[in-house]
Amino acid sequence: MDAWFADIAVLTDEQRLLAVMRAAAAAGGATVVGQASTVFGNGAVTAVLLLAESHLAVHTWPEHGLASFDVLTCGKLSAERIFAHLELSLEPVRTRVMSTVRDLA
Repeated sequence: MDAWFADIAVLTDEQRLLAVMRAAAAAGGATVVGQASTVFGNGAVTAVLLLAESHLAVHTWPEHGLASFDVLTCGKLSAERIFAHLELSLEPVRTRVMSTVRDLA
């Protein structure tokens, strides 16, 4: 999900992003087993939640007002619920969700 923000403060708030991502993961039925994050010189954040079901990641570009969230899932995890929670909690002005189904066979 790409999300654009009028108020870019959310894009540089590492702890808020991690908290919202944890809550979104729980809303989607995911089990968080680890996390890693970093803040770059311009305030941009990259954060990853390692999930028992795969991962949830965000990369932010404050200079463009953009955050890109990626969810890779397996099992009964609901990416739709994760994205809905992210939208509700972070209040972007616009979003675009893209989905790719991978076949293991």
